[in-house]
Parts: sequence; C-alpha cells; structure tokens
Amino acid sequence: MTKAEVIAEIADKTGIEKADVSATVEAFFKVVKDSMADGNNIYVRGFGSFVNKKRAKKVARNISKNTSIIIDEHYIPSFKPSKTFIGKIKNSKKIKEMAA
Repeated sequence: MTKAEVIAEIADKTGIEKADVSATVEAFFKVVKDSMADGNNIYVRGFGSFVNKKRAKKVARNISKNTSIIIDEHYIPSFKPSKTFIGKIKNSKKIKEMAA
C-alpha cells in the first residue's frame, strides 16, 4: 500500500478532504523524523514505538579490496509494534489464507 492509497483510504473513512489528510500525514512523518533526530523516542499506545537503536562500534570487511574498516557506534531508527498490533496480524484471516 502506498502513501497515496493510505491517504485516500483515510479520506474515505473519515470524510475529510484528501488535501487535509495529506497535510496531516506529512506533518506526522515530519514530527516523527524531527523528534527521532533530536534523540526522542515516540510511543503510540496500541500501535507501537518508534525508537532509536544503538549499534556498537565494529570491525567489518571490504571484500572487494580485502581490507578491514571500522564502523563507528551509531544510531538507526526502528519500529517495534505493540502486542495489540502483533496480535491483530497473527489472528488475521487474510494473512492466514495468503500463507496457505
């Protein structure tokens, strides 16, 4: 599902203009990105958490040049779904049909 499809579905379900829904969705993404860039995590009860995960410093190999490179400690954005969200997906009839 694309962002445009999500916006269209929200507009259909709520009756709000697509332009207003689009502005709201874009504002949400901006808040998430800016907050996480500032080092803050975002917790949405019943949905999940957007968190910054710390990756430790490590030595890696560049196999094309056969050299070692050091990758410094850094943070990456991550999403952890809530138990409610996970349960809904696990119990989804459509997902089970697709797996069969």
